[in-house]
Amino acid sequence: MVDRVTATPAALALIDQLRAKHGPLMFHQSGGCCDGSSPMCYPDGEFITGDADKKLGEIGGVPFYISEAQYEYWKHTQLIIDVVDGRGGMFSLEGPEGKRFLTRSRVFTEEERRELNQ
Repeated sequence: MVDRVTATPAALALIDQLRAKHGPLMFHQSGGCCDGSSPMCYPDGEFITGDADKKLGEIGGVPFYISEAQYEYWKHTQLIIDVVDGRGGMFSLEGPEGKRFLTRSRVFTEEERRELNQ
C-alpha cells in the first residue's frame, strides 16, 4: 500500500535524535503564516489538532497531520519529508539542531490513486 507521507533516511535519523531528546513527537504540515509551509515537529500533544486536521499517516512512528484545507491542495501528491541544513521554523523542535525539515512531493500515479481511493 502506498503511503500519503514518507520520510527520507536523513529525516528519519533526525526524528530519532529529536525523540531521544524530547520524548514522543508529532508533526503538523504548516499551511503558511509565520513558518511558511514547513512540516513542524512538536512534542506529542503540544500542537492541539482539531476537527479540521487530518492524520495523513506516520513517519518514523510519529503521527503526521495536515489541515483539511491544505490536504485539498496536496491530496494528489505523496509528501516526502526531508531534512536540510539551516534554521527551521521557530516553533519546530529541529531549529536548534541547525537543520530543518522540508516537504518535497511527487504526484501519485494513476495506480496509486486507485489504491488510495479503495
